[in-house]
Amino acid sequence: MECDGMDALPDGVVQSILSQLSNARDVAACSGVSRCWRDCVPFLPSLYFPRSAFDSAAAGGATATAADDAIGRMVEAATRLEELVIYCPFSSTHLPRWLALRSASLRVLELRVDSAADKAAASDAGSGHLDCIGLVSTLQELRLWGLTMTRAPAWGQLARLRVLEIVGAHLEDLAVCGAVHACPSLTDLALLGCECAGAVNFTLPLLQRCRLDFVGSGTCALTLAAPHVESLEVQGFNWIVLQGGDRLKRLTIAKNTGSVSSVWIEKLPVLDHLSLRGVQWSWGAVSYLLQCAAEVRHLVMKVEFCGDFDTLQPFPEVDLVEFFNTHPKLRRFEIHGAMFAALCQKNSLKNLDSRFSISSLEEVLITVRSPLNAEQKLITLESLVCCSPRLLNMVIRISQMKNCHEASDEFFEEICKFAHVNKGRVRIE
Repeated sequence: MECDGMDALPDGVVQSILSQLSNARDVAACSGVSRCWRDCVPFLPSLYFPRSAFDSAAAGGATATAADDAIGRMVEAATRLEELVIYCPFSSTHLPRWLALRSASLRVLELRVDSAADKAAASDAGSGHLDCIGLVSTLQELRLWGLTMTRAPAWGQLARLRVLEIVGAHLEDLAVCGAVHACPSLTDLALLGCECAGAVNFTLPLLQRCRLDFVGSGTCALTLAAPHVESLEVQGFNWIVLQGGDRLKRLTIAKNTGSVSSVWIEKLPVLDHLSLRGVQWSWGAVSYLLQCAAEVRHLVMKVEFCGDFDTLQPFPEVDLVEFFNTHPKLRRFEIHGAMFAALCQKNSLKNLDSRFSISSLEEVLITVRSPLNAEQKLITLESLVCCSPRLLNMVIRISQMKNCHEASDEFFEEICKFAHVNKGRVRIE
């Protein structure tokens, strides 16, 4: 009899193919085809339970316990499991057993805690429902969604953990410090959309990439000791101290509410990309970072105001010649209205002469939001074009022009003329 399809393949090949499955629905469907296919489950390296994994069963009247039983059976059968991802509702009381079953092989764990079926236990800070993660000493990557952590978890030392991500969580400062302290070998740390206030202090000697996005109106301070960090993105901190920036190539600091009062970094000798964003920064913090970033090639300045405490002030005058001379490698420059206005003050071009050249600049993106000081702004635009022999592209964004009268129309008309004269290098958005 002639065989076709997967029946014609050797058992070893079938096992290899089916072991690539990870979605729990697909695994369950294949297990019901034949005994041979069911025997492939122990070789699965990954199990993924999507958020809607048991929606149809729940619609048919199945209880949450039935879903827990199904997850338990599959985890127990997958004896070589290396990756476990659970997005669907589950009872956190069963989690210790599942992790204990696969503690010898599990490398990657991802849990959506806000989907836990027993909401009371999942939200109870004192329940310790995530302490069982410490059972899996072999973990290399851990991702947690939507948890509440008001005390440090009892994980012991997860010495092999390289990646830690916590998303959409409510964290106490001491709790998050304790969680990170339990993972001394991290190379990647991401705390995204987390509600936290207070002071966080991390010492991570192997850290290379770090993203900290803290939300909320409370004040927050960060102290990070990471001598090997190469990429750092922080949002939501008022005070920032970085010990060890020798290898830092990419730095982003943002604050959507409140102000950035102070930034201290030892040195930034190889920084390639610097982005400063927010409503209000202390000018001391801005100028300090600009001095540290003398080697920067891509600079983004999108800060609305400077000033200390609640006083909103415009940027002080910035000498254009001095600015570019202290950043000789700058190739791409993105400036919002406030920084551009600072470069367009009466004395900003006082040192400009025929010998001055912005030798590396290739791209400029300027956002203009006011027609005030229009003549000086046009002169500055012309100077940037004339003094930049390598300039390929200047984009001028006219955004939310505040003064809606004749001055705005005249200013826009002059910018259009400027773009037409420099067609091919200057365009308006």
